[in-house]
Amino acid sequence: MLGALGVVYGDIGTSPLYALKETFNPMTGVSATPENVIGAVSAIIWLLTLVVSLKYVTLILRADNRGEGGIMALLALASDAVKDSPRLQGLVILIGCFGACLFFGESVLTPAISVLSAVEGIEVIEPSLGPLVLPIALCILLSLFAIQKYGTTLVGRFFGPVILVWFFVLAAVGFSQLLMGPEILAALNPLRAVEFLFDRGPKVLLVVGALVLAVTGVEALYADMGHFGRRAIRLAWLLVAYPGLILNYLGQGALLMRNPAATENPFYLSFPDPLLIPAVILATLATVIASQATITGAYSATVQAIQLGLLPRMRIVYTSAKEAGQIYVPFINGLLLVSVLLVTAAFGSSSALAHAYGVSVTMTMLCSTILTFFVVRMGWHYALALTLISTAVFFVLDALLVAGCLSKIFHGGWFPLTLGLFILLLMLTWKRGRALLIAKVREDDPELKIFIDQIRDAGLPIVERTAVFLVSDPSTAPQALMHNIKHNMVLHRQNLLLTVHFEQRPWVPFHEQIRITPISDNFSIVSINYGFKDSPDVPKALEYAREWHGLEIELFSTSYFLSRETVVPSTGGGMAKWREEIFASMSRNAGSIVAYFKIPTNQVIELGTRVLI
Repeated sequence: MLGALGVVYGDIGTSPLYALKETFNPMTGVSATPENVIGAVSAIIWLLTLVVSLKYVTLILRADNRGEGGIMALLALASDAVKDSPRLQGLVILIGCFGACLFFGESVLTPAISVLSAVEGIEVIEPSLGPLVLPIALCILLSLFAIQKYGTTLVGRFFGPVILVWFFVLAAVGFSQLLMGPEILAALNPLRAVEFLFDRGPKVLLVVGALVLAVTGVEALYADMGHFGRRAIRLAWLLVAYPGLILNYLGQGALLMRNPAATENPFYLSFPDPLLIPAVILATLATVIASQATITGAYSATVQAIQLGLLPRMRIVYTSAKEAGQIYVPFINGLLLVSVLLVTAAFGSSSALAHAYGVSVTMTMLCSTILTFFVVRMGWHYALALTLISTAVFFVLDALLVAGCLSKIFHGGWFPLTLGLFILLLMLTWKRGRALLIAKVREDDPELKIFIDQIRDAGLPIVERTAVFLVSDPSTAPQALMHNIKHNMVLHRQNLLLTVHFEQRPWVPFHEQIRITPISDNFSIVSINYGFKDSPDVPKALEYAREWHGLEIELFSTSYFLSRETVVPSTGGGMAKWREEIFASMSRNAGSIVAYFKIPTNQVIELGTRVLI
């Protein structure tokens, strides 16, 4: 529970810094009258109840993929549920990929808005310090990304205790304000929320776009299920996070009913003056933790996308000898750093960022609801009526939240949406390009069995070693094998055509990972199967094959042969020319397969070939 508090609830736990404040932003047209304050607080409370407590904690946490959660795991479940319908499966994959891409937009905005909203507390302490808010926020963000290469252990051990203290402070401050204005308890009546929204008329979407800030970060409940377990996440929400948030929002509402001018910053103005400085320090720590969890989530989503064949290989650094999930992806870290700093500097304040925030979050929530429908109906085989009842309400609610956030499009909401669509284009281009490349290679390369028959009587000298050829299609003779015979005129005693598959499940048990199929005296096909959260390690897999499957191999004297294809775009191919150019560029800049599969570099022979797609 303590770990879940630190990682899972860091983002949603810092929402009181800006959610109610932005609800009364002049752009929403909502004035801080007692009726509006009660209605706004009621809307936030029941939004938390419906979206978090009912949708995620009660329903979606049940959709685990062998204990793992997140939209990638949900996509795997939904895709498997509709596997008998290729068209429907294609639609499901598109929806899931779009939801995953939008997460990267959230990964840029969350650190920016969280840290800015915390540092803005110094303006409450001393208004003349206002010009220092942006430089301080930029320094904190720069430091946060700079320490990523050292792993999350540096700050991870403090996550749980700090966020536990944070929720305790939220509850205590909210309760103290509540005692001075108990009439705010009327907000517990859901009818006050309904009346508040109906009274907004045509401007209701502007208000919804602000209210949704209270549930940003909710996807972390599901995404981190594999790290902490369903029960710990549920208990942490029901016993700590949920009560702390409700009390704080009620307290902010009580303050606004007594002092409508406090809409400037109701969170910090809830604190007594002597506690403002400690509050700013604690809030900054909490937002750094919330940002850290989002950054780590971006790393994990990237690795899962790579292993599902949606992105090219990238350099991945494992920062812990004990925890496989603690990783660092330098390219993504650099990309996020530049994007976050630019966004922070461009928007300049949490209020300006709030106009852009929420678009990617709500669309991801909607994608999760749609995928859940397919899982419940076709995966779990529940009755259609029950499936509709369990998902339709959340679909309507998510659609309303999306509509509310779409009103922010021209105020900055275009940024996360454009970023998500761009990443989706890259994913689809990479997936399609790889399919075309493999088809072209298969078309040009001879059948493996025919090739073996041709070289059997060629009288080639035999080298008493093992050669491993990494291939995507073991039914054809790999280019590296043909080039080796053509140029070196030798054949190894044992030739292993090794294929690596990533399945749409998070983990593959050891006894299911390796399959060896002999083809002839000198040739065998070795298939290694990983889950999308497994860490691929080819030498370790071959060692396991030697110990448990009787594969005769001396690992230190084995040679690994790789084919590096140089993609040549052409007109009239399987994709538009501009997409082929993008794919060729991604292929050229893809990370080394040697490092990705942990193959010793001094045992690798790489041979190149040009492929026209």
